[in-house]
Amino acid sequence: MERLRATDVVREPFPYLIVPNFVHDAAMARIENDFPTIRRSGSFPLRSLTFGPAFGALVDALTGSAMKALVEEKFAIDLSSHPVMATVRGMCTARDGHIHTDSKSKLITMLLYMNRSWECETARLRLLRTPHDLEDYAAEVPPREGTLVVFQNGPQAWHGFAPFHGQRRVIQVNWVKSDTIVSREQTRHRVSAFFKRLFAPAKAHAAQY
Repeated sequence: MERLRATDVVREPFPYLIVPNFVHDAAMARIENDFPTIRRSGSFPLRSLTFGPAFGALVDALTGSAMKALVEEKFAIDLSSHPVMATVRGMCTARDGHIHTDSKSKLITMLLYMNRSWECETARLRLLRTPHDLEDYAAEVPPREGTLVVFQNGPQAWHGFAPFHGQRRVIQVNWVKSDTIVSREQTRHRVSAFFKRLFAPAKAHAAQY
């Protein structure tokens, strides 16, 4: 938290901050061991995953009151009436990463990457100046273990990364406008996960021929 507190918010092209080595090295091995096993692409709500206590403690810290207060201070935003939700990604396909802004229902997006230094290096998140060019970026976020990025959502908060297929582990935390949004997003992720489970074997079988 002290490292986050000491990091200034960059205001252009939209408010963001990046904190390398946010997670203590001493905790990294335990968190990695307790990280949920995810073999399909997409983001999954916590209730749909199985994970160990070290990972659970990390998520509790990311979504807790101390973190919320610090984010409020950094971004000059009142989150007192806005709920928080967390999802987890473990895999990525070439269809992911297209340039986008997050939905208007999300006020703050926090991403904590948990990949080893040699994993998905080409899939670096880029914070962009325009919605048209992945090369026109203000900052590039390495997806290495313990790298934290937080940004304020808005119509100019364009971001994306180059196509990549493989393991890409990231915890996403969002403060959103209402509890209705949390319920809707969790339902959407559960339905998406269900259909991915349903059709993945068929796709794998078809790929053999």
